[in-house]
This record gives sequence, C-alpha cells and structure tokens, in this order.
Amino acid sequence: MKAATAVARAQQLNHSDIPSRLDRLPWSGWHWRVVIALGIAWMLDGLEVTLVGSVGAILERPDTLNLSAAQIGWTGSAYVGGAVIGALYFGRLADRLGRKRLFLVTLGLYLVAALATAFSFDFPTFVLCRLFTGFGIGGEYAAINSAIDELIPARVRGRVNLAINGSFWLGAALGAGLSLVLLDPRLFASDVGWRIGFGLGALLAVAILLVRRNVPESPRWLLLHDRIAEAEYEVARIESIVERQRGRLDPPDSTLAFASRAQPSLREIAHTLLRRYPTRTLLGLALMVSQAFFYNAIFFTYALVLTRFQGVPDSQVGRYIFPFAVANFLGPVVLGPLFDRVGRRKMIALTYGLSGVGLAATGYAFMQGWLDAPMQTLCWSLVFFLASAAASSAYLTVSEVFPLEMRALCISIFYAVGTGVGGFAAPAVFGMLIETGSRASVFVGYAIGSVLVIAAASIALRYGVDAERKSLEDVAMPLSSEGFDKNN
Repeated sequence: MKAATAVARAQQLNHSDIPSRLDRLPWSGWHWRVVIALGIAWMLDGLEVTLVGSVGAILERPDTLNLSAAQIGWTGSAYVGGAVIGALYFGRLADRLGRKRLFLVTLGLYLVAALATAFSFDFPTFVLCRLFTGFGIGGEYAAINSAIDELIPARVRGRVNLAINGSFWLGAALGAGLSLVLLDPRLFASDVGWRIGFGLGALLAVAILLVRRNVPESPRWLLLHDRIAEAEYEVARIESIVERQRGRLDPPDSTLAFASRAQPSLREIAHTLLRRYPTRTLLGLALMVSQAFFYNAIFFTYALVLTRFQGVPDSQVGRYIFPFAVANFLGPVVLGPLFDRVGRRKMIALTYGLSGVGLAATGYAFMQGWLDAPMQTLCWSLVFFLASAAASSAYLTVSEVFPLEMRALCISIFYAVGTGVGGFAAPAVFGMLIETGSRASVFVGYAIGSVLVIAAASIALRYGVDAERKSLEDVAMPLSSEGFDKNN
C-alpha cells in the first residue's frame, strides 16, 4: 500500500530547474537593483529608531510632548510590539499571497503611520503612531527576507543578506545626521524639528514604493503555488537581463522534484518546527532573543545614557550616534563574506561570543566611571561592529533553514518571539534602570544582555547549520518535495 502511494505521488510530481537557474546567475546590475529596492526598508527602520533615540531627551521638555524617561522607553516598546504583531500577521499572508504583494502593502502602511507620527500631540497619540509604524516594519521583515533569499544566488546569499540587514545602520546614520540639523535650536523650534524628521521618513517611503514596483514575485514561491508558467516567465526575463550584462549563462545543473500543494496548516508548521527541525528551532530562538535584547536594551536608551550620565547636550546626541551607526553598518559588510567562506556555524558563534564579552567589559568600565562620552562611544562602536554582524546572521539563519512554503511565517515567528521577549521588555526595563540614576543598576542590564549572547554563541557552535554556498532546497527541502531528492 505504501509503495503504491509513493508511486502515485511520484507521478504527480513536477520537475523544474528554476532554483538552479537562479543560483547559477552571475552577480549583475539586476541583483543590485533588487538589493536596493528591498534592502532600503531596513534604512527606514534605522531612521525611525534613531530619530526616537535622538529626540528622546527633546520629547521630555514641557514645550514638546513632556514625556518621562519611562514613557520614552514605553514608546520604544510600543514600536517593537507593533513590529511583533505585524510580523506575525503579514508573515502568514506573505506565504499565502506572495512576497511582492505584501512588501508593497507593508511599506504603504509604514508611510501612513510615519506621517501620522509627525503630527502626534501627546503621549497616547505618539505611542499609538509608534505602534502602527512598527506594525508596518514588522511585516516588512517577513516578506523582504523571504524575497531576498529566494532571489539571490546561493554562493553569495550570506554576505548579501548580512549587508542588507546591516543597512539598518545607514538609516541610523542618516537619522543621527538629520538630528544634528533638526534639533539645532538656531534652525528649528524644539517642537518642530523632530516632527520634520518623521515626515522625511514618510517621504523616503514614497520613493521606495516607486522603485519596488519593478521587483518581481519570487519564482520559487510561484513554482510551489502552481503558477509554473509565471515562474518560467519571470526567470526567463531575469536571465535575459543578466545575459545582456554578463554574457552567455552556464546551463543549470540540477532539477527539483516538487508537487503544488495548499499552504501548510498551523499543525503542519508546528510539526516541522518541533519534530522535524527541533535543533534549528532552538538555534533560531536563541539567536533572535539574545540579539533583540542586546540591541534594543542599548540603542533605544542610548540618548538617555549620554545625556543623564555623560552630560551630553540634547542637541548633540546625534554626534555620538553617527559613529556608532557607521561601525554597525561596516560590521556586516566587512565580515559578511566570511559567513560564506569560513561558514555560518563558526562565524555566528565567534561574533556572538565576542560581542557578549565586549559588552560586559564596556558595561563594567561604564559602571566604574572610567569612560567619558567619546570613549564610551568608541567602545560601543567596537562592540557593535561585531554585534551587528551577529544580529544580521540571526535573520539570515531563520530565513534559510526552513522550507519555502513556511519561510515568511518562520521568519515572523522567530522575529516575534525573539523581539517580543528580548525587544519589547528591554527598552522599558532600561528606561526604568536609567531613571534610578545608578550606574550599577544600568550595568545589570548590560550584564543580562552579555550573558544571553554568549549562551547563544554556544548553541550556535553546537547546533548551527552549515548552509553556506548551498541552495535553499539543499538546506531545507520544500514540504511538497519531502522524500524526494534533487536530480543531479
């Protein structure tokens, strides 16, 4: 009976070389356009987070929104909470309706919410706008990371994914630079400059929408949703563009056996995560929770630490955020190629472990009062040069080690759990720790973040997946192809 079922199933299989055709493409101008159109979303996230961090002290003034340090921490948590809800909601839809449709919708939602933030007038309206802004950005994470992994050749997937996730810090650098201008009282009134900043974020989103319309739907997604003709058309169009730029292409070297199927049920997804790939699930949770706490604890309250403990003027916070942001961007760009050459397992464990040791050392020096503002910024910049590559590798990991039919939802689940546990609590907790005025209390938060990423490093070393230079279908066979091998 089982043999007859297997034969019948085999007769229903389709065969396609589309994954191999996409993976063997040489890098081209077309790939650059995809990277820019999709990856720039992370710049928006960086811009949003940095603006809130930079204007935090300004928003405490009576002539602006008159927020407390704890309320500023809660606005950070609201943004992260919205992102968690958005990731879960849109992640499921991205697997069902497609990557392209969702990354257009989520960007539009972000645009409206960012513009509304510029017109908020008290704590309730500001926190509500931050919630919906995060809702849109959270949806972006699931759809964008899925599309990037499915369109980028396997041999460079690691470095490209890390660099794109690291582009968050280009937005952070932009936000820091803007804050120096917008918060200058000689140029703008205190209740005007910060509003212009959020309005500029919405304007940037309009430009991205225009560029993103030309990004194709993922051919891999089309293939497994019984839209084979569309998938063939999109790949042929991409190949013709690349051939004009790079010359004749090599023939594909493998074929995938698959069957079109309905979207997996939540029960099937749970079975895949907990029974088929339990160690990958543990790995993803450890990486995402630890990096979320690590980053959100530090960055959402960066301005408050500088102004309250280091005596930095409100309008000069951006001067210290800018080098920090540059170091965070350079980390994934410089170290990214090693994730494809040395390997995922070793590089993830190394960057997580060294980040934890560095944060603990810097936190101790802060507690002892050994660091002034420039030295603390330098130390944090060195630590987060490593931590940025580590955090980006977490998103890379959860986006490539699970089957295509549930890729976007898996990204959203791990992002939601990791960010919900590590990111939602961290800004509020650190806001309260800072309000105590005690350096020792703040160090406790740093110590927690350090322990979490060091623990994640040990888990990565033990359970990491050697996905470097491998096709997505070799890393995790599609659910519809379970039990069948690629034909070489």
